[in-house]
Amino acid sequence: MLRIIKERLHQKYRTLDYPRREPALSPRYLGRPTLTDVDCGDCRACFTACPAGALLPSPSAASGPSGQSCGARTPLLDMGRCIFCGACRAACPKGAFHFSGEHRLAAFRREALRIAPLPSGVSAPASASPCPPRDYSLFRRSLKLRQVSAGGCNACEADCNVLGTLVYDLGRFGIEFTASPRHADGLVVTGPVTENMRRALLDTWAAMPEPRLLVAVGACAISGGLFRESPQCHGGLDGGGRLPPVDVFVPGCPPNPWSILDGLLSLRRRD
Repeated sequence: MLRIIKERLHQKYRTLDYPRREPALSPRYLGRPTLTDVDCGDCRACFTACPAGALLPSPSAASGPSGQSCGARTPLLDMGRCIFCGACRAACPKGAFHFSGEHRLAAFRREALRIAPLPSGVSAPASASPCPPRDYSLFRRSLKLRQVSAGGCNACEADCNVLGTLVYDLGRFGIEFTASPRHADGLVVTGPVTENMRRALLDTWAAMPEPRLLVAVGACAISGGLFRESPQCHGGLDGGGRLPPVDVFVPGCPPNPWSILDGLLSLRRRD
């Protein structure tokens, strides 16, 4: 017992006082992308380099104010597809792509994951987690979640599991993962929704009592990610069918555990 007490004193307090204190993230962590609006001309290097098809043509490239054809501009970046590999940044000769290191990535609307370029010299606004579009006050003191890996590679699943460790201590917020969907308030989905897991996912959702939440964690769960075009996948929850709209999207491949935690805590924020 004395050795245990001595070791506890040596280890000290390891749980971060989040969200009052910001986490110290690795310099290798890219975080939220920011884009600068530049004239791309005929360059398509970023489209060629992106393995996830996360870049979308900029609307400003379609036509000018008089209907005349314009030169290509910096594309939009869809964080719901992005795997945060940084290939676009490396490929762009004009340096239009940047990554801010910001871990707050969660969104309540799918279209909010599409990042538009900003004019040169304009800084991106300070990132702040959005307020919920509807009332989630019922879950503010206690939120039980059932996690389903719908064909995932275990990366997003591992980062969900790590939230139970002492560094993150998910339980101190009243949020816990439960083994049965019948005891759950929300469903956390990871993976691209493969054909083999689609029925199990729908059955899990049907077994949950009302009211219930749906959380998509990772690019695969949101859009199918790298497996979006596979005939054995259903394009994540974008194309899963028979499930209601997602309440919280947490992009990444995999998302940082702090991004997942912030997404879950965003359900508790007030307008």
